[in-house]
Amino acid sequence: MSAEDLRKQILGLVAEYYHANWPPQPFVPGQSPVPVSGKVFDEKDVQNLVDASLDFWLTTGRFAQTFEERFAAFMQQKHCLLVNSGSSANLLALTALTAPELGVRRLQPGDEVITCATGFPTTVNPILQNQLVPVFLDVHIPTYNMDVSHLEEAVGPRTKAIMLAHTLGNPFDLDAVMAVARKHDLWVIEDCCDAVGATYQGKMVGTFGDLATCSFYPAHHITMGEGGAVLTSIPLLKKLVESFRDWGRDCWCEPGHDNTCRKRFDWQLGGLPHGYDHKYTYSHIGYNLKATDMQAAVGVSQLDKLPGFIASRNANFAHLLDRLRPLEEHLILPESLPDSHPSWFGFPLTLREGSPVTRNRIVQHFDDHRIGTRLLFGGNLLRQPAFKDSVHRIVGNLSQADCVVERTFWIGVHPRLSLPMMNFMTNSLATAFQGGT
Repeated sequence: MSAEDLRKQILGLVAEYYHANWPPQPFVPGQSPVPVSGKVFDEKDVQNLVDASLDFWLTTGRFAQTFEERFAAFMQQKHCLLVNSGSSANLLALTALTAPELGVRRLQPGDEVITCATGFPTTVNPILQNQLVPVFLDVHIPTYNMDVSHLEEAVGPRTKAIMLAHTLGNPFDLDAVMAVARKHDLWVIEDCCDAVGATYQGKMVGTFGDLATCSFYPAHHITMGEGGAVLTSIPLLKKLVESFRDWGRDCWCEPGHDNTCRKRFDWQLGGLPHGYDHKYTYSHIGYNLKATDMQAAVGVSQLDKLPGFIASRNANFAHLLDRLRPLEEHLILPESLPDSHPSWFGFPLTLREGSPVTRNRIVQHFDDHRIGTRLLFGGNLLRQPAFKDSVHRIVGNLSQADCVVERTFWIGVHPRLSLPMMNFMTNSLATAFQGGT
């Protein structure tokens, strides 16, 4: 048999293996786990993973190129740069704004970046990593996005950027954020790691700011296991992100290709002699943060299912919202802005003051019944050990961020959840408030 015939045979067997190894499982309330998140995959995902492994290319290749083209189109952007995680995407997006090529708009140590006190840590970490100063604003409940009432006040003489996540897939107030950004000539980075497919005024989130980031960790809307992306429609920013992602080199050749510029040995940059190999000329302090083609292969097949995943998440959210209305005397239910259409990542809940049970009691009750929950990431980050001594500025107070620390949690809406699972979750929550087991 030829190598190509053998490949077809292997991929056929992979499909059989998928069905034999991951058959549907019945749901038994109280015994079967109800995960808060998790990957959803089929035989095509496993086949693509094996197909890429048979190439043994290992670094970025044909699948990565396909994914970047298709995902950029889905997100309504010109450029997508695949990376090894959403956290790396955030690091690259912000670090790209420190490049000398940006002139007076370049971020330099001591400049400020406005963000939300309850953001995910790796939305804030790149600010600190680049010796910049995060300016923290409070969170708004029940949207769980930054409270924009103090946004104009937060802009100071050294404020250069705004970096925010669309929390749990719920778009933040893009009208307010972009108005302040335009007025003060601020960069905007939209962290869309939880919000792939969400729209605001009919336009895809991630297209409002200068840069957007996404994550493909197993919990997210699609998965590569690990993986992320930076998106932009600004050619210079695309070039800068690519350089920082690819060791900081000046060369833009794809892996396995040489002399794309057709003058590989005819450059003179920095203090290097004329003709120094462009492939080994470095214009930025960069990293190697590329993804593998095996990761990208899974992403390519996941893209086919993405619209269905988003629809399932939003349908599950609507079902939970309807089921939990009777508990509003104890719970603050989530809301979105009128002009937004979320792509829900989770279902956030905050206990009202005077709740008959504590959050710890509820999450323990859920855990006893094998129902997964999560807190809203790090809560008020300034109460976390890693951030308590960081250089920062606060505008207004962080009272709602403290509320999130004490009384907020979220439950799942991902496509693997069935109606019996969700009904079991809501029934269990009602039982917790009644003091039952």
